[in-house]
Amino acid sequence: MESKEAAIDVAALAQETRLELVRVLAARGATGMSAGDLAVALSIAPSTLSFHLSALEQAGLVQSTRQGRFVIYAVRFAGLRALFSFLTETCCNGRPELCGDLARLLPDEAHEVSVMTPAFNVLFICTRNSARSIMAEAILEKIGRGKFHAYSAGSMPADAPMPEVLERLRVMGHDVSGLRSKSWNEFTGPDAPRMDFVLTLCDPQDGEVCPDLGSRPITAVWPFPDPAKFQGSEVEQTSLLNELYGMIRRRLEGFTSLPFDSLDRMALKARLDQLGTAAAYTR
Repeated sequence: MESKEAAIDVAALAQETRLELVRVLAARGATGMSAGDLAVALSIAPSTLSFHLSALEQAGLVQSTRQGRFVIYAVRFAGLRALFSFLTETCCNGRPELCGDLARLLPDEAHEVSVMTPAFNVLFICTRNSARSIMAEAILEKIGRGKFHAYSAGSMPADAPMPEVLERLRVMGHDVSGLRSKSWNEFTGPDAPRMDFVLTLCDPQDGEVCPDLGSRPITAVWPFPDPAKFQGSEVEQTSLLNELYGMIRRRLEGFTSLPFDSLDRMALKARLDQLGTAAAYTR
């Protein structure tokens, strides 16, 4: 790095908002954040945010990638590493290794590019958040392979998930330690994670209404039978739970295989609605 380039980088960082942007993005590592999430995190207007992000990109300190419907921003560690190297190359009489060679503490560029993957937040809703939505949360968290963050909630949550559902998930190899029944009110506050998709798993005839999570999430109704209404012997109920698990998993496998990078919002909504009617069920 030449002195002129270093001066551009230092000038880009010599502003309070831009410095805070780099700090916030550095904390997220290669995962990065969307512009919307950054605006909320720093409480700044989108137009102001865009101006500062553009300055940081021009300085080579921030990079952006389009992931589906969103532009994700992340620190360009290669740029920070070059600046650190320039500032410390004469450290300790030209022996920067004596003070730790600070640039080596940053991830290399190959790492930061390879791990920047989409991460969509998905909220599953059913009335009591004790069975269907709990199953969906556990399944997506496992098969999503880090590309999806799964959540679940209910309009009238039970005290706890159905023991039979948790046992079925354990048998299928899912971690159930963090699963709990909760109200969808947890996802309506300013500090709640911002959802990209909200999927209602109740039958429309049950009168379930989605919470108001703003205009950002894409919503769809995927009706599944309610395990609380299953009747018959223990063996028959276990068989029905197995069938329900398979139905939800197949639906989610279809969801995770969608070409998010090439579909706009309307096309995604249409594909979600298609998935919701792809596998009819009988009560």
